[in-house]
Amino acid sequence: MDVTTAAAPAPEANEVEVKEVEAKDKIHWVLSLPFIAAHLVALAAFLVDFHWRDVIVCVALYYVRMFFVVTGYHRYFSHRSYKTGRVYQFLLALAATTSAQKGPLWWAAHHRHHHRVSDQPDDVHSPVQKGFWWSHVGWILSSKYEETRYDLVRDLAAYPELRWLNRWHLVPPVALAVVLFLIGGVSMLVWGFFVSTVMLWHGSFTINSLAHVFGRRRYHTKDTSRNNWLLALLTLGEGWHNNHHYHQNTANQGWFWWEVDFAFYGLKLLSWLGVVSDLRAPSDAVKYAHLQYTDEERARLRQPLVVLPAP
Repeated sequence: MDVTTAAAPAPEANEVEVKEVEAKDKIHWVLSLPFIAAHLVALAAFLVDFHWRDVIVCVALYYVRMFFVVTGYHRYFSHRSYKTGRVYQFLLALAATTSAQKGPLWWAAHHRHHHRVSDQPDDVHSPVQKGFWWSHVGWILSSKYEETRYDLVRDLAAYPELRWLNRWHLVPPVALAVVLFLIGGVSMLVWGFFVSTVMLWHGSFTINSLAHVFGRRRYHTKDTSRNNWLLALLTLGEGWHNNHHYHQNTANQGWFWWEVDFAFYGLKLLSWLGVVSDLRAPSDAVKYAHLQYTDEERARLRQPLVVLPAP
């Protein structure tokens, strides 16, 4: 009787802990105000004077910054798929940080965690577990994921310049915005920075959300990653997502000649110039593993995605 009485409060304590975790999963609207404001400014783009130069700058900055996010934050800092010197490493991080997607250590840490538990309950942005909205943008607006998981990026945290950039990650995008305003006034600021940045955000986010929902699966993986040619064009090659999840550490994600991967073409050019080296590529055994699948295994790859109801 005494033991039962003493143990009774335990379930209530556990319920409180669960509620606290669930609360942290929710969007923090105050911290999200800058993100929301950027969208509102971008939507007001047609209220400012229109100049074609601003549209050109907008598109150019979208793809230039996408290149550095893809080859920097993702393929280099997250997966170490090639080598470079310390100077270009910092320049790579600096350029990628202008995307306003937080710092290199924060980005790489969360992405490494994603690969460990992809589409499992602990995955921070799985559309299978929590639906499209959360995987696309909701998790970024949650205070639960504000902090950098340094335990996952000890190799990167060894560089003080990267730690500094990770802490002051807002400095580069603000500096870019100021430069654009000084060059072209309000219209270039709105189109060149705000419209371009919002497009860049959602272009990048589609890999977390849509690339796990729409497309074809060539390889058996423990998640729902898919290859999608349209997303590959929007993200300079990241849309070959099933390839990537099957074998993560390659500098190219388009493994066959028809799989366009502009980010890798850029890395190849940089390797010819001596800026980067040791570009990892999949072996033939990896690339052609799908040819060994049975008809039953191929049929499983074609099965439709089953999305769990959002909690």
